[in-house]
Amino acid sequence: MVQQTTDVYYDPYDVDISADPYPVFRRLRDQAPLYYNQPHDFYAISRADDVERGLSDRENFSNARSDVLEFIKAGVEFPSGIFIFEDPPLHTVHRSLISRVFTPKKMAALEPEVREYTVRCLDALVGRGGFDFVHDLGAQIPMRVMGMLLGIPENEQEMVRDHAISGIATEPGQPITDMSGLSGDLFATYIDWRAENPSDDIMTTLLNVEFEDETGTIRRLGREEILTYINIIAAAGNETTMRLIGWMGKVLADNPDQRRVLVENRSLAPGAVDELLRYEPPGPCVARYVVNDAEFHGQTVPAGSTLLCLVGAANRDERRFPDPDSFDVRRKPGGHFTFSHGIHFCLGASLARLEGRVVLEEVLERFPEWTVEEGGAKLTSSSTVRGWESLPVSVR
Repeated sequence: MVQQTTDVYYDPYDVDISADPYPVFRRLRDQAPLYYNQPHDFYAISRADDVERGLSDRENFSNARSDVLEFIKAGVEFPSGIFIFEDPPLHTVHRSLISRVFTPKKMAALEPEVREYTVRCLDALVGRGGFDFVHDLGAQIPMRVMGMLLGIPENEQEMVRDHAISGIATEPGQPITDMSGLSGDLFATYIDWRAENPSDDIMTTLLNVEFEDETGTIRRLGREEILTYINIIAAAGNETTMRLIGWMGKVLADNPDQRRVLVENRSLAPGAVDELLRYEPPGPCVARYVVNDAEFHGQTVPAGSTLLCLVGAANRDERRFPDPDSFDVRRKPGGHFTFSHGIHFCLGASLARLEGRVVLEEVLERFPEWTVEEGGAKLTSSSTVRGWESLPVSVR
């Protein structure tokens, strides 16, 4: 067990810590860079160099049991095709199929549709005196974009979104206990219909793609595999981008000087989105299963343990980022761990950045100033996600 000489305590389920985890993260980096939580039986690393190693060293830190603390501890077995919860060679095969869809070039081509959805949402809010960054924007635009990509009818997209994000929703201070959200059964009807009515969307692509699997066999995806893929894409594409847009509203309200800089110079918008992702990552913790004994700071994390890579802490490590607790839209983009690192780097990163940039540009065009109505703002968190459930603002 790790010998700790500090009383610093970190618990991903603690509501008070989650409200502002950064003072605890700083203490972890400085006093307990390898931390052990006895009640929940996990280890945690918080410095940028260590988190980079934890996320990229697949020989010692496996993703095959998922990147979610509760799933690893529960020993959940996942169906084939959940590539975000796989190691090579399966991960290599399954990820390559989706990477054909999520190329930066293909994502960039979606900008007119993304902007159309955003304009439609925002124009309806003009003249109301205020709106909610989550309910009116964050919960709407990613939903429309993912619905378009997947080929989900517009009148059913809200149901799909709510199903997709329900799997990681928890009661305050409680771990995830319901694993049923991992099932892709909701999409069965859509898959069957799309098989008879092909279109230019991800479902049609997955129905028709031929590939060489890990055994060397040339084949197509089975129906259950396709359902699994679609479920992953729907969940990842809705939840994290929704949280990004919520943080956009909060952080820019808290930093009006930086907001004014963006109003005066819209070309800084791409970098500002990357800075938002560094400053307030929607997923502040990423877990790994420890395959072999691993040493950090002269102490051993034994094989069979669960290791939490504290992305939110690493993103504010002064050893990597100058003045890390300042939000600076002129900061050089990149280097953060919000999209993970190594072979599990988020395939949807280009799309998330695109959506964030378009939303930011269009919001500033209509609402250059806003104030958060603190009484109605509600922060939600789990061991995997931290963000705003509601963020009402008043506008001038």
